[in-house]
Amino acid sequence: MGENHSSASKSSTLRFILIPAVITLAITILRLVGELQHWPAPLFNSSAGGGAAIIGISWLPIIFGPWFALKLAGRGEGPSSVGKCMGFSLLSLVVLVLGGFLASRSEFHFSIVGLLGFIVMLLAAFVPWRAWPSLTKTLIAYAYAARIPVLIVMYFALQGQWGTHYDAVPPGYPTGIPFGQKFLGLAVLPQLFLWVGFTVVVGSICGAIAMAIARRGKPVPETAAS
Repeated sequence: MGENHSSASKSSTLRFILIPAVITLAITILRLVGELQHWPAPLFNSSAGGGAAIIGISWLPIIFGPWFALKLAGRGEGPSSVGKCMGFSLLSLVVLVLGGFLASRSEFHFSIVGLLGFIVMLLAAFVPWRAWPSLTKTLIAYAYAARIPVLIVMYFALQGQWGTHYDAVPPGYPTGIPFGQKFLGLAVLPQLFLWVGFTVVVGSICGAIAMAIARRGKPVPETAAS
């Protein structure tokens, strides 16, 4: 019975994130095409890090965090306390920044401190769980659905040197780095650790804000999150 409940919960989460994940994938493909075709800035930017291009997926948690939050609350899976939810969300931001600081200490060289930094950034994604498990679980699932396609694109872009931000290296990046180490440092760790943490943290904060606004306006169905 426990396995059936777990399976049903996973299926429900996957259905819940399907439309946001498809939208995110479409934006990823659009951005790749735009950079390959050299479409203009500020919509597209092929420099390392993406140059804050408008067409991108990093800002989507600002939209989908509240969307997930209100949908979950509407079906009785809201937080027991908006204040507690906001508190843990802000705490997760502190953890994310701490992880980023540690990761930056390694610069472009592999180190235990740098790896620890990426792990801490990923752990930041789980901090809001204590206040609102269903939203955190949903955001984690969405984050991986968003970032795994980017990771796949980066693998081929780095192999083929496509001239996009997916394969651009930051200034000062050492030459002669083996592909496996480059892919790990520029793609795997940032996409599956840093950006997953970022997505959940930002989505949680924005979701908590949306809940605070919603509860000031009118009652929202909820169940206590433990």
